[in-house]
Amino acid sequence: MLQIDAEQIPLAVDADEVVRVGGTQVTLDTVVAAFSDGATAEGIVQQYPPLCLADVYAVLGYYLRQRREVEAYLSWRQQQANDIRRQNEAWFDPQGVRDRLLARQRTGFAAGTPYS
Repeated sequence: MLQIDAEQIPLAVDADEVVRVGGTQVTLDTVVAAFSDGATAEGIVQQYPPLCLADVYAVLGYYLRQRREVEAYLSWRQQQANDIRRQNEAWFDPQGVRDRLLARQRTGFAAGTPYS
C-alpha cells in the first residue's frame, strides 16, 4: 500500500528574514512573481537552474493554498524595498548623479575621450 507522509514545504527563512526556496538563494518573491507573470513550474526551473522541479511545484502549491499569508509577506517585502530605496535616494540623490555623469560625458566628448 502507498504510504502517504506529510512533506515539508521547501522554504527557509534566512538571517535577513528573506524566504528562500529549496536551500537555494532564489527567493519566494522571485518564484511567485514568475508564476504570476504566467511562467510554468518548468519555466521557472529553466529560468532559475538551482531550483528543482519538485520544490517549485511544492512552493506553488503552498502559495495557492496560503495566498493571503504569502501576499502579506510579499507586501511586507515590497515595503522594505521601498524604504531602502528612499533611504538610498536620500543619501545619494539620483538626479545629482545623473547630472554629474552627463556633465562628465559632455566634457569627455569635448576633449575627444568619450569615457574619461
